[in-house]
Amino acid sequence: MTNPFFPLEATDDPLRFRLAVTRDLCVGPMDHTFLFGGAGLGVAVEAAKRVTGRELIWATAQYLSYARPGSQLAVDVRVPVRGHNVTQAVINLHCGEEVIISATAALGERPGHPTAQWFDLPDIPGPDDCQEWGPWDGEGGGTLMKRLEKRVSPDSVVLRPRDGTVDPSGRMQMWIRTREDAPIDAALLALMGDFVPTGAGVSLGLDGGGNSLDNTLRLHAVVPTRWALCDIQMSAAGRGFAHGHLRLFAEDGTLMATASQSLVLRYRNRPK
Repeated sequence: MTNPFFPLEATDDPLRFRLAVTRDLCVGPMDHTFLFGGAGLGVAVEAAKRVTGRELIWATAQYLSYARPGSQLAVDVRVPVRGHNVTQAVINLHCGEEVIISATAALGERPGHPTAQWFDLPDIPGPDDCQEWGPWDGEGGGTLMKRLEKRVSPDSVVLRPRDGTVDPSGRMQMWIRTREDAPIDAALLALMGDFVPTGAGVSLGLDGGGNSLDNTLRLHAVVPTRWALCDIQMSAAGRGFAHGHLRLFAEDGTLMATASQSLVLRYRNRPK
C-alpha cells in the first residue's frame, strides 16, 4: 500500500520517480520556503519500499540543499545489495544535476526471532485530553504544518514563556497525526522524526529551533494508530549546533521507531 501523503509519480524507469514540490510539503518563511526535510526522507523511504517490496529497517538522510515550491524532483533508487533477508538501497532526490537529499536505507524481515522493547510510553494524557499546539502553523509560505495536528498536555514545557531559560530536562512530548488521517507508516514516521529541532527551541527556552543537517530513522514496528507520540530528548547544544533524538510511540504504547538528528540552531527573537 502506498501512502497518499507523499504524491510520488512513477515513471517508465522502475527505479525513478517524480515529485512535484508543492507548498503543502514545505515549511519556512515567505522568502525562504522549502521542502521539509522529514518529508524528503519520507519520500525516500516510500520510494525504497516501492522498489524493494520490503519494510524499512532504518534510513538516514543528509540534507544537502533546498528544494523550493514549484520545483520538480527526480527520486532515483539504487539497490547495491539484495540479500535473502536484507536489501540495501541508496536514494537521491535531485533537481536537475543538484542533489537535494542523499539517503541510504536497509529494508527486510527476519521472522521467527524474539520481540521486545525497553522504553515505555511516557506518563502523559492521551491526545483527547491534550490541547492543540501549533504556534507557527500559520506563518510562512509552506502549509505542511497546517496538515499536521499537534497536541500537548496542559502542563507541557512547550507552553512556558520563551525567555531564554534553559529547561534542565531537555525533554518534551507531543501527540501528532495528519489532519487527513493518512495511515501512519514508515514514511510518515520518517517525517515525524524530523521534529527534533522543535525540542531544541523548547529546551533552550528560545523562539526557534533549527535546520536539520541529517535525519536517521530506525523502525521497530508499525501498528494501527491514529496518533503517534513524539518523545523528544535533546542531548546537547553548543557551537551553534544541537543534537537530539526522539521516540515515536503508538497510542497502545508500542515503540514504533526512534530518530536522531544534528541541527543548525536558528532563532526568531533571541533574548539578549
